[in-house]
Amino acid sequence: MPEKATVERAQRAKRRGASPSTQAGEFVREEIHHIREGEHGARSAKQAIAIGLSKARAAGVDIPDEKGRRPKRSATSKRKSPARARASLRRLKREPRAAASHRALSRQAHQQARGKTPTQRSRAARKGARTRARASRQG
Repeated sequence: MPEKATVERAQRAKRRGASPSTQAGEFVREEIHHIREGEHGARSAKQAIAIGLSKARAAGVDIPDEKGRRPKRSATSKRKSPARARASLRRLKREPRAAASHRALSRQAHQQARGKTPTQRSRAARKGARTRARASRQG
């Protein structure tokens, strides 16, 4: 379950009009923090990010799944069974903590960037520059 502060930061980002990926970033950041402080581990940086994204989806952030499908808004949210949740956490506790290291996260980012076309990388860089410019104007 995500921390209250994380959910509040994500909601604040949503109110500011930030993209769903920015909102989800709060949950990924929390997950990296959990691994670094030893709450549990992860097999890889990719798994650590996936756990954070999963928590973001459960909290209602509108990010597509790995197949690019947007989540359906339903009245009932599916909850993981307590036994399954316990089993997942027990497995994660046995995983290494190096998945959240600066080096592992950097390697993951570079690996993802290599899969993008120059146009996609350029577009992402321009969007980042716009976001930073807007953030610096807001104070």
